[in-house]
Amino acid sequence: MAATMQYAPYRHQPLKATYLLFELITALVRVPYWALITLPPSWRPQKSWSWKRTLQIRLVRHFSLLSAKVGPILVSPNHLALVSGVGYHGVWAEPIESEAVVGKLKVWASAADVAPVRLPGYWLHKPGSTIELEAPLMPGEKIVYALHGGAYTRLSAHPSDLTAGIARGLLERVDSVHRTFSIEYRLSSTTPYPVANPFPTALLDALTGYNYLVNTLHISPSDIIVEGDSAGGNLALAFIRYLVEYPNPTLPVPGALLLLSPWCDLGTSHAQDPGSSYFTCRKTDYIDTRSFTYAYSTHAFVGPLGLGAAEMNPYISPASTRISNISFAGFPPTFISAGGAEILRDSVRTLYQKMAKHIGEQVRYLEAKDSVHDYVVFSSFQEPERGMTLTAIAEWVASL
Repeated sequence: MAATMQYAPYRHQPLKATYLLFELITALVRVPYWALITLPPSWRPQKSWSWKRTLQIRLVRHFSLLSAKVGPILVSPNHLALVSGVGYHGVWAEPIESEAVVGKLKVWASAADVAPVRLPGYWLHKPGSTIELEAPLMPGEKIVYALHGGAYTRLSAHPSDLTAGIARGLLERVDSVHRTFSIEYRLSSTTPYPVANPFPTALLDALTGYNYLVNTLHISPSDIIVEGDSAGGNLALAFIRYLVEYPNPTLPVPGALLLLSPWCDLGTSHAQDPGSSYFTCRKTDYIDTRSFTYAYSTHAFVGPLGLGAAEMNPYISPASTRISNISFAGFPPTFISAGGAEILRDSVRTLYQKMAKHIGEQVRYLEAKDSVHDYVVFSSFQEPERGMTLTAIAEWVASL
């Protein structure tokens, strides 16, 4: 808990504005300096990177680390309101019935004092699409049910969010996907902010969004591809595990699972070997597991279960090497991708290996050698890897 107390020390005004102004002014010196020292390829964190990519990743890394000092910089839409706009559709999803919350989930929800609630959700359609809102699927059409990343403590399902770049990429590249739906699950928080929405809140919310698709719109689960990036990938794994372990005829397992840089080990099992990506990719990735932001997000998410759950709970850390008897039997066909230069790379490899033991060739793994965490989000500086990955996903979807 001491680490969370040191998170966002400049979160209050006027300190926040003053600190951000300081960062803006010093950027006038910092950015030219970074541009200069990255000119020689041998000085770049990844020698194969271009000068432009190196500078862009440094900027993203610096911006992402600012939250450790000031807390959230941008105000994102959240679960409390439906935010309307042009180019997308917003709807309300009614809370899942309490009868669908059973077993371990019911126990965890009681311990965390959380319950299902009504939530906003957002539809994106292919550009130029004439499909009406909530219309039945066309023959051969697949729906992507997207669960956004953000370490469970930030970002949004709203189409204005950075992570919506994934949905737009899928709509552009995958012929059979004409629509995506994202649920605005509740974000977790803890000290020094109010304690709210720990595990399993997001899992309850993922079920609410899925129930809307299956039982309100009557979309066949076999036509639904559940997609999750980063923390959204963690949530997608927990969501599928719950459906498999507690079969419910009204909520069958979906047809496929797509995991992009999933945060699949919230504990420390991949931080023991100095040669692991947890250490070797610290200079190449823009996320930093040493920052107070990482510790804050982990504490906020595990909540009353404590950090021990991040080591041993298969719903929270399915790739933990400390969990030896985890099963993925019953999981649908799965596509996993990771960046070869990201800190989470080795934990994602472990996840793939564990899944392959149970579902064999139904799980595919793609690793983009020079890419960072959640690289499919970034169309500006993660090409050609982003495009190649989307093409591979399109081929995988066509084979389902």
